[in-house]
Amino acid sequence: MLEASANDFSPKPPGATGVLVLDDGTVFWGKGLGTTGSKTGEVVFNTSLTGYQEVLTDPSYAAQIITFTFPHIGNVGANPEDMESTTPAALGCVLRMDITEPANWRSSQHLNNWLISHNFIGIAGVDTRRLTAKIRDDGAPTGVIAHSSDSVFDLDRLLAQAKAWPGLEGMDLAKGVSCSKAHTWTETQWSLSKGFGDLKNSRKSPVRNIVAIDFGAKRNILRSLADTGSKVTVVPASATAEEILSYNPDGIFLSNGPGDPAATGLYAVETVQRLIESGKPIFGICLGHQILALALGAKTYKLKQGHRGGNQPVQNLETRKVEITSQNHGFCVDRNSLPAGVIETHRSLFDGILEGLRVDGKPVFSVQYHPEASPGPQDSYYLFERFAELIDAAKNGESETA
Repeated sequence: MLEASANDFSPKPPGATGVLVLDDGTVFWGKGLGTTGSKTGEVVFNTSLTGYQEVLTDPSYAAQIITFTFPHIGNVGANPEDMESTTPAALGCVLRMDITEPANWRSSQHLNNWLISHNFIGIAGVDTRRLTAKIRDDGAPTGVIAHSSDSVFDLDRLLAQAKAWPGLEGMDLAKGVSCSKAHTWTETQWSLSKGFGDLKNSRKSPVRNIVAIDFGAKRNILRSLADTGSKVTVVPASATAEEILSYNPDGIFLSNGPGDPAATGLYAVETVQRLIESGKPIFGICLGHQILALALGAKTYKLKQGHRGGNQPVQNLETRKVEITSQNHGFCVDRNSLPAGVIETHRSLFDGILEGLRVDGKPVFSVQYHPEASPGPQDSYYLFERFAELIDAAKNGESETA
């Protein structure tokens, strides 16, 4: 393995063109992938066995370097359909093995070429088991990932960069990955025979009008909302309550996104509080769940490792059913801070953290995980249907609650 760890910077192994330098001085050598250069961010790990392209383009990974625990990355290549955003939000990727040659009929590009086309840095040949264990034991560190075709690295400078990075706590990243202006979303979910559908081509007119606040929304979440037969208007993270309500929405969706929810909450919490007062049904996912909790008076905190992967068991406390979920978050809601009338609905079976909530007597609910990612494969899709049901009940003058 092209790997070393020493605070005195052990000499790099022959052929090493990539390096990961952590803020405690630990160095992992390897083979550089993608574009050359360096990027600084939080180093995390993801345990998913599939969906690496979706992971790399998930806006919730902004300012992070992803370590894949699964060794065979690249086996299905890359293609335009599996993008969750226009460009990758993550800063870099760390792999155990060299990129696998693609062997899938949907592949249109080798993963390394895809990395280069998106100015993305990777490193292969790293002992990802050891790196993951370090993150598990010590928490997610700051690191610098670097790729140099001539194998020249200034490790002192890279370590200084890592130490100088402030970390995600207190960092609002939502505005950087949010849309710049409001737009309508009509694309629906993918099928084997037809690819992505489009609500505009449906014979039925949309029966609901949903406004989605984009804190860094994944495309498949928007597709899942549209798939319920709903027109979706996407607005920037900074949109005011007045702007959102001007679209006369039947329901309001709070999207996933990156960064510290308390920092994003400096401008988003007041907006969500006013939207709650409007009486409109509200559904939040991931960062949207955290922002909703803050708006209700709860608190959030940073997890030591976070939850990132497609094999996360969550129990619905009201039905007792267990869902296999996809997750990507480093912050969570403190259950001990939930005010009266806010009920915990879902709980992680890994470490017991709060994974969902609802407001008693109101059509307002949220979950920490990603029901659109379908690892179960569709254990959690009922949440989108539940949102549609709440909207329909409100439109019909019924008092159904979440």
